[in-house]
Amino acid sequence: MKLFLIARNTLKEAIRQKLFHFVVLLSIGLIVGSLFFREFNFGVSELKFIVDFGFGAMTFFGSMLAVVVTAQLFFNEIDSRTVQTLLSKPVHRAEFILGKFLGVLFVLLFFMALMAISLLAVLAFREASIYSRISEDIRPEGWIRYGDVVLFSVVQWVKLGVISALTLLIASFSRSNLYSVTMSFLLVIICHLQYLTLEGWSTASSWVVKGLLFFLSYLLPNFQIFNLGDWVASGEILPCSLVLKASAYGIVYWIGLSYLAVYSFSKREI
Repeated sequence: MKLFLIARNTLKEAIRQKLFHFVVLLSIGLIVGSLFFREFNFGVSELKFIVDFGFGAMTFFGSMLAVVVTAQLFFNEIDSRTVQTLLSKPVHRAEFILGKFLGVLFVLLFFMALMAISLLAVLAFREASIYSRISEDIRPEGWIRYGDVVLFSVVQWVKLGVISALTLLIASFSRSNLYSVTMSFLLVIICHLQYLTLEGWSTASSWVVKGLLFFLSYLLPNFQIFNLGDWVASGEILPCSLVLKASAYGIVYWIGLSYLAVYSFSKREI
């Protein structure tokens, strides 16, 4: 109950922030703004462009939101000394960290739901408009798989949860909000390029370098596993096995990073 109370307060505090409103409105505006590309007469390929554009907005602004909101909500408690009031009550440090993480997950879920609904609405509108000008004989059957768009959004939410947990881990021992945000963004970039460590491991000649690259390849999450947008944009059926694999992979990192954040925060002097 205490964990969910902290999560609920975190959600309320995040929704009140101007940054959250700005990112949500900007993301929805970009998705809806993709409708203006109909003037170029892309035909059916325009739908693929809208899907790619929408997924890009989800990933970019979602990652930014996950890092900044997580760090800001954590350091708001530290800087205002409200964390001391909370921990002086029968609230454990683990409950504080997990409550913050759970609250941010709710924020990210709300964000991804809005993005998915906006993208689906734009796709449905453009699909109806395009198909009204195309003969029924040449209409592609089931080109837009709306269920796969929803599944992709769920997978991206899991990925954003990993980014939030990673940020929370850094914030648990960092003394600066700016340092936490900067290091988190750097790690997000590294995680997107993590597959290069496996390539370097296979070509490295030194066993020391091989060991280091092998360790890094499993220590940091590989965000390429969550990159399922090409399946959806190409109109192919998104395999459920890939969705389950990516979701399970991310949840494992949720647990591991949260545990490390709890351990790190338990050693911190407040």
